[in-house]
Amino acid sequence: MGEKKRPRLVTFGMPWWLAGGLALVVIVSAWTGALTTDMTGCLALMLAIGFLCNEVGERIPIWNSYVGGGLVLAFLVSAILFTYKIIPQEYAENMQFLVLDVNFLSFFIIFLVTGSILSLDRRLLLRSFARYLPTIFGGIVGASLLGISAGLLYGVTPMDAMVRYVLPIMGGGNGAGAVPLSQIYKSATGESASGYYSFALTILTIANVFAIFMGALLNHLGRHLPEWTGDGKTLLRSGNGYVKEEKKSGVSARDLGGAFFLTLGFCALGRLFANVIVPKIFGVAIHPLAYMVVFVVLAAALGIVPENICVAMKRLQAFFGGNLVLVIMVGIGSDTNFLEMLEFLTVRNVVIAIAIVLGATIGSAIVGQIVGFFPIDAAITAGLCMANRGGAGDLAVLGASKRMGLMAYAQFSSRFGGAVVLIIGSVLFGKWLG
Repeated sequence: MGEKKRPRLVTFGMPWWLAGGLALVVIVSAWTGALTTDMTGCLALMLAIGFLCNEVGERIPIWNSYVGGGLVLAFLVSAILFTYKIIPQEYAENMQFLVLDVNFLSFFIIFLVTGSILSLDRRLLLRSFARYLPTIFGGIVGASLLGISAGLLYGVTPMDAMVRYVLPIMGGGNGAGAVPLSQIYKSATGESASGYYSFALTILTIANVFAIFMGALLNHLGRHLPEWTGDGKTLLRSGNGYVKEEKKSGVSARDLGGAFFLTLGFCALGRLFANVIVPKIFGVAIHPLAYMVVFVVLAAALGIVPENICVAMKRLQAFFGGNLVLVIMVGIGSDTNFLEMLEFLTVRNVVIAIAIVLGATIGSAIVGQIVGFFPIDAAITAGLCMANRGGAGDLAVLGASKRMGLMAYAQFSSRFGGAVVLIIGSVLFGKWLG
């Protein structure tokens, strides 16, 4: 008998030495200034940094199971590299422009949302989304109870705990939560919006970090308690049989083109409703992604999207979620000041923020269990994806918990759940602070 061949270490579909060599070439090119600072150069550098961090992070014991693995390491290393200007500043500026100003982040998210919805059977969609709102409310109630309790330990009144801690954390992120909350605060009190916003952003940042860590912990818990979690694509305990099976036949280039155009078309439809047709409901502005989720769910439930496009959409989702997520994590890290993150870590802020994240996790898990969801997956999507920094936080939490297939539910939490929090904030600010 011949000797057994040792398994090759393959990454990105290539031998490790080839992929690693290319990554080093890109980084040296950037270091020497030879690499362009346009989209091509920035994407190459972001993939190189993300690839190396991901490969290392997925192999570090404890870190890969409890902290979030390669994606979290890519975020933290990127924050350190650009905070200390180890990577030339012009690359950081153009990366931030690409991810945030050009909004490559939203471009990335819409493909994950559309793919995760169209990969589910219409019966599963109707059954799961009908039960999802109560699960979100369970997370809000749990976050409020534990947040107020932790605040009392430090002399924070229940009202201050709600308006300064709970609402910013559970508000759907920065642009959809902290910013509009600061404006509501100003209109109700006459005080500075910037003062409220700066504190809200601080608390939100702390909660976002712990939400990512909690996602990794819940993923580890799911490995030991598989009956508490699903396949990473569905929430319903009786829903695994409804996941669409991919066709054995290949997907054509035209199918992929159709799926690409379908996603962009639904994105345009969401923006049309958010900006022109029905921009506000009960005085609260609705985010375009929230509308998009609704319309994609309706299209999937009505069965108007051809099966070949659904399969192609699933392929696009896998490509974006498995590869371009590294670009997103490095881009977010390049816009994060690592030193400011350390300054936020006062004992009071950390304890209250952790309590709110725990409350959101427990509350959504309990209600999720009651309505028929897997408690771990309900806690991640309806709980942690409410208690983070919106779209970017959703990506980090789902990446750390290895559940990118649940992006549609995460976006539903961030957008619709965030709108619910804004309504609650309007009532609280107007009644008690006005």
